[in-house]
Amino acid sequence: MKILIVEDDRTTRDFLQQALTEQGYSVEVAADGQDGLFQALELQFDLILLDRMLPKMDGLTVLQTLRSNGNGVPVLILSALDSVDERVKGLKQGGDDYLVKPFALAELLARIEILLRRNDTVSATQQTTELIERNLKLDLLAHKLFVASEEVELQPKEFKLLKYLLEHIDQVVTRTMLFEAVWDYQFDPQTNVIDVHVARLRKKLAAKGCLVEIETVRGVGYRVCS
Repeated sequence: MKILIVEDDRTTRDFLQQALTEQGYSVEVAADGQDGLFQALELQFDLILLDRMLPKMDGLTVLQTLRSNGNGVPVLILSALDSVDERVKGLKQGGDDYLVKPFALAELLARIEILLRRNDTVSATQQTTELIERNLKLDLLAHKLFVASEEVELQPKEFKLLKYLLEHIDQVVTRTMLFEAVWDYQFDPQTNVIDVHVARLRKKLAAKGCLVEIETVRGVGYRVCS
């Protein structure tokens, strides 16, 4: 896996490069936004760690230019700007995740792993027209669910929720991940919208004798096991 680090602080840049190299990643670095954008457009990377505040070209401009050029490489924004507005702005501009400085290396590595795994899943399923698990079949073109060949009516959010869970089979999917993937907004710990949709989806699957179960991972999220 090849990662580009775009970070102007040399100490941070060198630390990240060494840490990721020790984890087995192939790492390239850039000290300013212009060089980072050039490398991102000219070379192929599996992930970019992008500092928010950069000389010559700021991180959001780099991100906007990448996305406008059709470059969908996963981007993890690193920033000392920790307000909700700044995090939302970074995500809306096309960032895949946002990590506030200072951060723990363990958390950074975990987020990198999640983004790379998510990207692998998307790449593997880009040409997939249906997801099949036991007696369940999800038709991605017709947006229909079948259990034992019998159609089950789903609301749009229920369909997206089930699709995301099946795309991450045997993985624990956090509530935050579901909010970003299915509802397209930041996690709100006060809402029970996910619980309501999961309950409805479980009820519909059980009513048709579906062999696929949505497990609750207490305090974390949900998982569908193969």
